[in-house]
Amino acid sequence: MTQSLDQIPVATLKGVGPKVAEKLAKVGVISIQDVLFHLPMRYQDRSRVTPLASVQVGVEAVIEGEIKGCSVVMGRRRSLVCKIQDRTGLATLRFFHFTASQKNNLTTGDRLRCFGEARRGASGIEFYHPEYQLIDSAYTIDQPEQLTPVYPSTEGMHQAGWRKLVKQALTMLGPQQLREWLPRDIGPIATTSLAEAIRFLHHPPVDADMTLLAAGQHPIQQRLAFEELMAHHLSLLQLRNIAQQQPAPRLNMQGELLPRFLDGLPFALTNAQQKVQNEILTDIASELPMLRLVQGDVGSGKTVIAAIAACAAISSDYQVAIMAPTEILAEQHLHNFSNWFTPLGVKVGWLSGRVKGKKRQDQLKLISSGEAKVIVGTHALFQEEVHFAKLGLAIIDEQHRFGVHQRLALREKGAHLGRYPHQLIMTATPIPRTLAMSAYADLDCSIIDELPPGRTPVNTVVMANNKRDAVIERIRESCRDGRQAYWVCTLIEESDQLQAQAAEDTYAELTKQLNGLAVGLVHGRLKAQEKADIMARFKAHELQLLVATTVIEVGVDVPNASLMIIENPERLGLAQLHQLRGRVGRGSVASHCVLMYQTPLSKQGKERLLAMRQSNDGFYIAEKDLELRGPGEVLGTRQTGLMQFKVADLSRDSSLLEPVKQAAEELVSRHPECIEGVVTRWLPEATRYGHA
Repeated sequence: MTQSLDQIPVATLKGVGPKVAEKLAKVGVISIQDVLFHLPMRYQDRSRVTPLASVQVGVEAVIEGEIKGCSVVMGRRRSLVCKIQDRTGLATLRFFHFTASQKNNLTTGDRLRCFGEARRGASGIEFYHPEYQLIDSAYTIDQPEQLTPVYPSTEGMHQAGWRKLVKQALTMLGPQQLREWLPRDIGPIATTSLAEAIRFLHHPPVDADMTLLAAGQHPIQQRLAFEELMAHHLSLLQLRNIAQQQPAPRLNMQGELLPRFLDGLPFALTNAQQKVQNEILTDIASELPMLRLVQGDVGSGKTVIAAIAACAAISSDYQVAIMAPTEILAEQHLHNFSNWFTPLGVKVGWLSGRVKGKKRQDQLKLISSGEAKVIVGTHALFQEEVHFAKLGLAIIDEQHRFGVHQRLALREKGAHLGRYPHQLIMTATPIPRTLAMSAYADLDCSIIDELPPGRTPVNTVVMANNKRDAVIERIRESCRDGRQAYWVCTLIEESDQLQAQAAEDTYAELTKQLNGLAVGLVHGRLKAQEKADIMARFKAHELQLLVATTVIEVGVDVPNASLMIIENPERLGLAQLHQLRGRVGRGSVASHCVLMYQTPLSKQGKERLLAMRQSNDGFYIAEKDLELRGPGEVLGTRQTGLMQFKVADLSRDSSLLEPVKQAAEELVSRHPECIEGVVTRWLPEATRYGHA
């Protein structure tokens, strides 16, 4: 029986010893099939020789000419300079790394054919380190009949090496070794076979449409993108299927807890909140584990909905865990849930990395004994020493900041009773529809698309840093009128220490310039209690201006704050800027957000700030963020590994997502035996969602 290509190790190829195999493994190339699916990132047209007079700066070209001279030049860097000439003009080849034999082989009068990118040099057109070969007058070089592939690489692997490997792998490619896992009656699969598609993408003919290929929109690329998106979708469905095979507790609303909770709220639920509440309560009344994502823009009231779900769990005698990615957001949840539940006689527990010693032991005891019914915390909640008595509901805020495996680890905390907790995931970072359909395909989605009455849209202004004095004067006026303001410092470095230093410098400067105003400072290096004290003082109007790092991005609610200055906003992603802006506009007074950028601003920086100025709609902002930064960054670094595609691109191929979803359903119902083959081909074990 013929061995399939995914079972033949790459080491069987000529030129692949242990060292090369190790380098290839770094980019996930372990089998012959992996070599074939390591597709070019772009192509070069080397089929035509360009006359030297027609060469354009910044464009790759094949050139040919006679060597007119070759010498070593001692400039800022020693280089080998070779002049070549054709009937139309002259060009210079420059090599910074060269050998004596290389210099000796470039003889005046010989003809060369070169390929490289043209640059503007001191003496006209120059090519740095071009690929070249000598042309013997006895024969001519055949022009290639295919476009030349350029592969994504790793240290120690050159393009020539990749091309040799692919050439060998293609000789082993036959219909039997590369099985078609998608039946022809499933989805819009082209008539091209998988083997033909792979051959084409490694060696497209010279008449192939390079514009379509460069954009990733060639029908053959789309055929593979469809199958790859299908693999990701099926993998998430497998994850959901595993989760739903184990029963969850039935959580029904009983007794007076919910009516008493609702009576204590100073507002009525919006229609959108009531709709999402009903979806959640229906889910958790079933033995099928709930996997629901609640999206809502900043301030739409997701936390109240989470508390209503908690009421159902508590009244059914189960515990609720609320997990947040940062200490400050977890503290905000602790504050809210304590205010809501303590008066109702429900004990609220607290666990974070900073709760240590006896206090930690006391909290662990409250959790394991079941005395604490609501437990709020950071990722400390899924650590080994934490034992829940009876966990029925896990609420995870801003899930994209955690890896999928962390969500699963919290779920396992309820497994000892044979029933797994329901999962409610909340995010104030609206997830673009394209990502919701792919990265979150294992979750049901609810959207709170209505803001509570009394919230005002925020007016966003973009200005350069040279207007700093005018902005400071604006703060003085606003605070004199009884309002409060935020000044947010951002840094490129992700270092708490540097961020804290930047914030401390700004705090000192603003305290001096705004003499007479009460200014506070909060950053990530402060102790939890210090942060809580400063936030409490700001909330109580004892401080008029709060200087902060991006730690205030989520969870801070001060309705009297109506002005926010964000320094260097070009350094942040759109979703984060939108989150920060959501700290103002929480009262009935007109609110403003000033984005104060450093000049010069990059093209992408301009686009980001323009999007912020144009819209307050988190979903528009999220789509724009995805378009500008790509899925890996939008999801957060912890999840990037899950969303790296070989062919597909979520922004470009969003039109394929609906057909992919339908085709996946058909495959599950009619050809379940094909699922594993599709998934393992595109998602190696390391990036499978279920094993993340």
